[in-house]
Amino acid sequence: MDFGEQETKDGLRFAWNAWPSSRIEAARVVVPFGVMVQPLKPIEDLPSVPYEPLTCKQCAAVLNPFCRVDFEAKLWQCCFCHSRVPFPPHYAGISEHNLPAELFPNYPAIEYILPRPVTTQPTFLFVLDTVLGEEELKNMKAATTQAISMLPETANVGLITFGTNVQVHELGFANCPKSYIFRGNVEYPGERVQQLLDLGVNQNRQAQARQAQPAQPQSRFLLPLSECDFTLESIVEELAADAFPRKQGHRQVRATGSAMAIATGLLEICAPSGGGRICLLTGGPCTVEPGMTVDTDMNEPIRTHKDFEKETAKHYRKSFKFYTSIASRLVRSGHVLDIFACALDQCGVAEMLPAVESTGGLITLAETFDHSIFRETVQRMLEKDEEGHLKLAMNATLEVKTSREVKVSGLIGPAASADKASGQVSENEVGIGNTVQWKMSTMNPLSTYAVYFDVANQHSNPIPSGSAFYLQFVTHYQHCAGQFRVRVVTAARCWCDPGAGEVALGFDQEAAAVLMARLAVFRAQREDAFDVLRWLDRTLIRLAAKFGHYTKDQPQTFSLTENFSLYPQFMFHLRRSQFLQVFNNTPDETAFFRLILNREATYGSLVMIQPTLLSYSFDGPPTPVLLDVTSIVPDRILLLDTWFMVTVHYGSTIAEWRKAGYHDQPEHENFRALLGAPKADAESLLLERLPVPKLLECDQGGSQARFLLAKLNPSVTYNSPQYGASEAIMTDDVSLQTFMEHLSRLAVASN
Repeated sequence: MDFGEQETKDGLRFAWNAWPSSRIEAARVVVPFGVMVQPLKPIEDLPSVPYEPLTCKQCAAVLNPFCRVDFEAKLWQCCFCHSRVPFPPHYAGISEHNLPAELFPNYPAIEYILPRPVTTQPTFLFVLDTVLGEEELKNMKAATTQAISMLPETANVGLITFGTNVQVHELGFANCPKSYIFRGNVEYPGERVQQLLDLGVNQNRQAQARQAQPAQPQSRFLLPLSECDFTLESIVEELAADAFPRKQGHRQVRATGSAMAIATGLLEICAPSGGGRICLLTGGPCTVEPGMTVDTDMNEPIRTHKDFEKETAKHYRKSFKFYTSIASRLVRSGHVLDIFACALDQCGVAEMLPAVESTGGLITLAETFDHSIFRETVQRMLEKDEEGHLKLAMNATLEVKTSREVKVSGLIGPAASADKASGQVSENEVGIGNTVQWKMSTMNPLSTYAVYFDVANQHSNPIPSGSAFYLQFVTHYQHCAGQFRVRVVTAARCWCDPGAGEVALGFDQEAAAVLMARLAVFRAQREDAFDVLRWLDRTLIRLAAKFGHYTKDQPQTFSLTENFSLYPQFMFHLRRSQFLQVFNNTPDETAFFRLILNREATYGSLVMIQPTLLSYSFDGPPTPVLLDVTSIVPDRILLLDTWFMVTVHYGSTIAEWRKAGYHDQPEHENFRALLGAPKADAESLLLERLPVPKLLECDQGGSQARFLLAKLNPSVTYNSPQYGASEAIMTDDVSLQTFMEHLSRLAVASN
């Protein structure tokens, strides 16, 4: 089976495409039974029908091509619970030669466009940090104006600014700038925000004044862009830096937490139907409660990973708890938090992670608001489709239906539990568990979720080998075209006899590596990093011992079949990756890396785990080379893609020729083409991703070549016999060869 080709048809990627039929045998395959689900993946020739899906009256599964149909009696049998369900009257013309789209055998995925109008428009609430230098404030205002210009005319917009205090700007008052000022060191609950902004719908105060003003109270703060674009842009243009003086030896007061609480309360009352996005643009950490990251006193350094290990980050737990409460409020209302942190120092993203992760929001880290990463990421986020609609889904839910022998363990990804109980919930919780439905405040075509399953069938109840089981993924969402839609994907896989070899043949090592990476990151956020690495190692050894070919106690006889051969090196690179090794990364960077891994599709996640390396030379077209230090050659250009950074590395000879200006001479046209090829390919990679990666160019032996060396297999070090004859990495880390030798020895051991 071509796993990648199947993914293009249904957006699913299984770690195991054939499952053992008993719980005992399922536990022995080591790697969990999981599926990478990309609910809104663009699928060629996807059927789209303008009516409600037909569901089973007992289990609520949707009619699909795997259901048996009795055309004479006009009945269909659910493939999940085996109930017989009559077709409604409008299916009266159904026959073997006149099938509805949901029964087409070649289409495992179908989209229903529901005949119900959507009254909710997307809402963008900009929360801007004014504790910035003059140049940075100017860049932020320019970027905000650019973002506003890209929004649809029908989108609702609002504005909050914060520094020492928090200002909520009333866009409905066009005569002059008008705003409500809140204290920055106070946590305002939603009811208090509603009261202070005079948003109580049932208040009798000033009843006559309200009758004279036909507009709703909330329209003062959130208005359609077409009605307030001039007012909004004028306020943004006239923004000034926070006027409160900074004490000597102290940081400026920045009330990010209070601004987040007020923004959340404003959306709760003004956009109760969901669809809102809080776009936070900040240039530093919060220095006052609530949500404090670091004190204003400069003698207190900002927290590091060492502080987390020693439990000396005194503000972290309280701030994390505060943003967890903000997250639950945002999820309940169907709103999203996006963070654009542009500063040379940390901005407290690690504390705010729960509010971003559970709502499906976006984090972007850049050095300045004028950086191309920030600007292009905003443009990519607000991209429109061919019909002029934003490529964003709102108020989405993902529900999983399974056959009786399969239970749902949980989900890892940018989502929150919908707390829907079911008999198909597994006792073994993985990630966000104890439910069969999850809520996503937002979703885009790239959003991918890892769903984990458990085989519940007992060994005493044998299932015939080759029998099918079914999984169905039902995604309800609100399209920006003003429609409610339902995407239904149904997949069938088979049970097999563990001794027959079908289990091994159905192993997708790429999907398995990504599912294990997500699980490892989930555990790393809650456990000691060393324990997670030990767990990964034990899992790999057990898998190699189970599916490897060898003679006991003879490591030289060990080998793996083709569909297992790459898995050990995926685990080798995962162990060395920034997802599990936090050295030389700030807590904010680690939070960012892990968030992106948990939302990216299979191929993108694999690139993060094991980067790709291309070689450019005069010998021919670009060719993939080993991710190894021996691939560095003086007359070669390397293109390293780590997903977060795309690095163009020039060999020492190539760099000398470039510095000599040979590429500017007409007789060296080939050299000019060689220099341009990797940069053109790098630019094309930048266009595919959200957030936009960083592009770096470096020379062999230069200081920035460390970004390449850090990702390469250290097959040549200062201890190697080849040292001095080729490029080497100064490290004590083991190489892939040593890693595989240890794996072989442990996998074949009798004990």
